[in-house]
Amino acid sequence: MIDLRSDTVTKPTKDMLEAMMMAKVGDDVFEEDPSVNFLEEKAAKMLGKQAALFCPSGTMTNQIALKIKTNPGEEIICDRLSHIYNYESGGIAFNSACSVRLLNGENGCFEANEVEKNINEDDIHLPVTSLVAVENTCNKGGGSIYNLKSIKEIALVCAKKSLSFHLDGARVFNAIVASKTSLKQLAKYFDTISICLSKGLGAPVGSLLLGTKKDIKKAKRIRKVFGGGMRQAGYLASAGIYALENHINRLELDHHRAKSLADLLKSSSFVEEVLVPQTNIVIFTVNGDAKKWASKLTSKGLACFNVDDSRIRMVTHLDFTDNCLQKAKDILSKIN
Repeated sequence: MIDLRSDTVTKPTKDMLEAMMMAKVGDDVFEEDPSVNFLEEKAAKMLGKQAALFCPSGTMTNQIALKIKTNPGEEIICDRLSHIYNYESGGIAFNSACSVRLLNGENGCFEANEVEKNINEDDIHLPVTSLVAVENTCNKGGGSIYNLKSIKEIALVCAKKSLSFHLDGARVFNAIVASKTSLKQLAKYFDTISICLSKGLGAPVGSLLLGTKKDIKKAKRIRKVFGGGMRQAGYLASAGIYALENHINRLELDHHRAKSLADLLKSSSFVEEVLVPQTNIVIFTVNGDAKKWASKLTSKGLACFNVDDSRIRMVTHLDFTDNCLQKAKDILSKIN
């Protein structure tokens, strides 16, 4: 089975497993796990932030960020395709008691003028706008990338209006590799950043929240409230360290294979339209019920995921090799 449902389906490589087995560990709730401490310091330095916090998932890091930067009854601006709105089980309402103002960006990416138009006036009938969140790359937008100019302009609006600015950077490494932008260049515009180690980087578990020392101290308390405190987490942190040191540059291979996969899909009789992939996510429209087509493809050995009634998603990753790409081509050539 070729599994392209997500880039979260990968298994740790042999070398990553060895790094995990050799990890030095302690009790991280007591801040005594050397591997976790090293991972947090390493990530903070890579992104030019003061501190970082290791968490089990990207949903947790996002939700903690929203919680520490907002107050109940306030409003968050994000795109209608954003992960924090669509795929985090209503966490914005449940955890932060905030409402959401949805923007209609292009494939999940909006501009500064749209943000400015949607900031509420100082009116007791309206919620206070307090935070803007962007997702880079945007999952539901087909792995779309924000350009640095747009990010800078949104950051300026946030600064002018005293709004917090959060980056859901679950796949930010895909973004910086594809756009040839440095992490620090991008990260400097955000107050808080969530990065995922278990997607394109191939770690089995884990995400990091980055920000100021003050924010991360507060975040650690919220992580505890959410039940996210881990003990000998260094075994997982070591996988993340290995991923940061060895699996970033190879993401270019995933992007190349995604483009090749998109070309294969364009010539398939059941495909009506393919969103040109900027990174490692291929979203395409089918002529018929997407759920049925996804089931049929899976039954033939090509597992995928229907994102809505008419569109299917495939995501390339480190376990999807050139040999897998050829097998995918053979499967697609026999589908009608």
